[in-house]
Formats: sequence, structure tokens, C-alpha cells
Amino acid sequence: MFDSRLRPALAPALDWTAKRLDVPWITPNRLTSLNLVLGLASAALTAGQLWVPALIAWLLCRLADGLDGPLARLRSARTGQTDAGQGGFWDISADFIVYGATVVGVAVGATAAYDAGWLPFLLVLFAYYINGSVFLAFSSIAERNGRQLDDGRSLSFLGGLAEGAETVVVHSLWLIFPAFAGHIALVWAVLVSVSAGQRVVAGFRALR
Repeated sequence: MFDSRLRPALAPALDWTAKRLDVPWITPNRLTSLNLVLGLASAALTAGQLWVPALIAWLLCRLADGLDGPLARLRSARTGQTDAGQGGFWDISADFIVYGATVVGVAVGATAAYDAGWLPFLLVLFAYYINGSVFLAFSSIAERNGRQLDDGRSLSFLGGLAEGAETVVVHSLWLIFPAFAGHIALVWAVLVSVSAGQRVVAGFRALR
């Protein structure tokens, strides 16, 4: 919901940081790999009920995810060479793995510590599954039909109520207030499901 407004606001800071990271041994794909490693570490720490280290790993993971694109665009502008297809594929693959793993991690940790139960987190995973399927299907078909949405990213992203910014906040709230993780998950599952419905309708209309 807020991504379209946050991206332009954060772009100067991310571009500035990407320039400082523009050294040969740091590549966009390596930043994506760091995102994946940190995300999995956050999931494991959460499962072990190490909430603060898990939160730090999660936020660093999201920072790495925010920097791989600006670094890739910076190098493409300078050299004229791009690996946008490979980089975009690796980026979305890492994100899906991280999102799924962190939901499982908090389900394990919060259930063990606070008897949160698995159902709320299963509903979140189900809602994530629908969202991921819809936007990947739309991106593929829109590309073939010449109706892709170009916002600088490798895939065509349909907007919705629950997007990247909201996901960062909610996954952080789980770690800040683990005793209420199950309740947060139930509300989040509803919001993500509504967002999935929005994307189904928007995608159907856009492809008519």
C-alpha cells in the first residue's frame, strides 16, 4: 500500500549507499545472497526464541534486499551491461524463501514460548501462496502480451493493501511482541488475503 510512495522517498539514501558499496567484490547477486543468508538466520533465531538477534538479522536482510537493485542499476548505467533477468530471478527466489522461512520460524518460536498455535501462521502462508502465484502469473502473461507494468523492477508488480513495506513492519512486530505473534498473524492473514483478492481483480482487468 505504501511501496509506491516509500520507494521514491528512500531512493536517494539507497542510491547513496549503493555508490559506497560499488567495489569489485560486492555484486548485486552477492547482496541478494546475503539477504537470503540473513533471512534464514533470522528464521532460525526466531525458532530458538532469540527475538532481538532475529530482529536485527531480519532488518539487515531487508536492507540487503533494498540495495541489490540500486547497485545493479548503478553498474548498468556505468558499463551498459546488465544481468537484470538473472538478478531479478535470484532476487524474487530469495525473497520467497525468506518470507516462508521467517513465518515458519516465528510459528515455531511463538508456539513453543507462548502457545500461539500453528493455524494463524498457516493462514499467512496460504495468503502468501495466493499472492505469489497471482503476481508471478500476471507478470509472465503481461510480458508475453506487451502489457507489463514498468516501475524499474524486473517483474510486473500489482499493487495491493499488503506490500513490501507492510511485510517488513509485520514481521518486525512478531519479533518485538512475540507474545502477540499469533494475534498479529491472524490480522495479517486477513490483510494479505484481501490484497490477494485485489490483485486477482486488478490483474484480470489489466489483461482484458
